[in-house]
Amino acid sequence: MGGSDLFTGTLDLLILGIVEQQPLHGYAIGKHIREASRGVVDLEEGALYPALHRLRRKQLVTSAWRRTETGRRAKYYSITPAGARRLAEERDRWQAFSEAVRAVLGTSAG
Repeated sequence: MGGSDLFTGTLDLLILGIVEQQPLHGYAIGKHIREASRGVVDLEEGALYPALHRLRRKQLVTSAWRRTETGRRAKYYSITPAGARRLAEERDRWQAFSEAVRAVLGTSAG
């Protein structure tokens, strides 16, 4: 898996995990990723919105226009049943991958 494929798969996993918790608009998704990662993952709009569109085309998320907390119109994204299944599969793959990397690097899981 190439570097950009790894990033794409990881970004999709992060987005699905976030919208599984609650429907959010794109800006809020990006903000959540940035804050939860303590700034390590700071997405440009040029990465986030294409990922959201890709997930929608794959029917892993749906979108609907709603009002934000401040009254602005924004497209909110929600996970679909297919997205929830994909998220579960990708979480398992990510866990196995993370454990393999820790084993290669000789670091503990805890």
